Amino acid sequence: MTLAILVFLITLVFVISQPKGLQIGTTAVVGAVVALLAGVVNFTDVFTVIDIVWDATLAFIGIIILSMVLDEIGFFEWAAIKMAKLSGGNGHKMFVYILLLGALVAAFFANDGAALILTPILLAKMKYLKMKPLAIFAFLMAGGFIGDSASNPLVISNLTNIVTVGYFDIGFVEYAKNMFLPNLLAIFASIVVLWIYFRKDIPFSIDVSTLPEASSVIKNQTMFKFSWVFLGLLMLGYFIGDFYNLPVSVFALGGALIFLAIANHYKAVKPIMTIKAAPWQVVWFSIGLYVVVYGLKNAGLTDVIASWILELNRHGTTVAIIGTGFLSAIVSSIMNNMPTIMIMDIAIEHVGYAGNEALVYANILGSNLGPKMTPIGSLATLLWLHVLAGKGVKITWGEYMKVGLLITPPVLFVALLGLL
Repeated sequence: MTLAILVFLITLVFVISQPKGLQIGTTAVVGAVVALLAGVVNFTDVFTVIDIVWDATLAFIGIIILSMVLDEIGFFEWAAIKMAKLSGGNGHKMFVYILLLGALVAAFFANDGAALILTPILLAKMKYLKMKPLAIFAFLMAGGFIGDSASNPLVISNLTNIVTVGYFDIGFVEYAKNMFLPNLLAIFASIVVLWIYFRKDIPFSIDVSTLPEASSVIKNQTMFKFSWVFLGLLMLGYFIGDFYNLPVSVFALGGALIFLAIANHYKAVKPIMTIKAAPWQVVWFSIGLYVVVYGLKNAGLTDVIASWILELNRHGTTVAIIGTGFLSAIVSSIMNNMPTIMIMDIAIEHVGYAGNEALVYANILGSNLGPKMTPIGSLATLLWLHVLAGKGVKITWGEYMKVGLLITPPVLFVALLGLL
């Protein structure tokens, strides 16, 4: 156990700190190799991990490629301007509308897509509107929070969702039905709590007349119009795939590549550059870190967590659901939600999936919301901070946690009530 924990902690420290520009995927793979050499895991474990995460990883790459093509077209910038103008210059309305936009982007393009694509657009527009630093901080923090808190409704909304659905063989429709109410409550609670926290920093009025017309930022009208049809067909494809029990990556990655080819035909993108720019390091990160985490499973950590969940179960369904959600949240905030989701999934399987289906969804909510308590909690937050730093906006751990630790627990609690 000690050796497995040591390998994991060293790997996680390097993933977070990225010394000398060392990328997260490279670090995770090195950690996996060390785990192999140390005997913490074996080659059979590696293939087991690949079998668990391949669908989630390929689906994620597809979602990001699709997001990048839409971004090139001007789709997200158009949406951001539309939301800003819809507010009529009312700062509080704009705050709520931007949160709703973030929730939609997270639902259909994953929380990481929201962090990578939407964040720089919102930052640019806020600077263009000459907002004060406190107002910019409020909008950025709220946008970063909603990206994770609203990443629950669909299988494709978060890597953690895809991993868990694959692990327990949950259908696309079944998942969406069970997560509809919890996600609705998560969005509502997020908006209320974030508004209460930041209400004094939100300007009463903002001059949106200086913003360009939304249509002016669209770089290819043909692809923009077609994108709406394509996204509708893609969503239909997910439901058809569920009926035939097809992997979600068939449509997520397959659809993205088809959309990329069509965009290339209409000269809306340069496909080679788009593919090169895709976050391929995430592939190695997923596989490498999960291999390291599997060492913790081999060392008995999942058995310990399973015993905690069993103890929660003894106190009734309500305690089990709320307790499992917060257990997942706390572990995620400390050791990142990517390894947490696997450890918790395995622990719940040990407890017994039949009759404990709600605990699976509680785990997902905890792994998606809990990471907002710390900067290291999720890959999306790390990407979000990296994007902001690249734009000259530095948010310290203290500034982040002052907000995250206060607003996350009530939002998670309300979301978990949707499972009762």
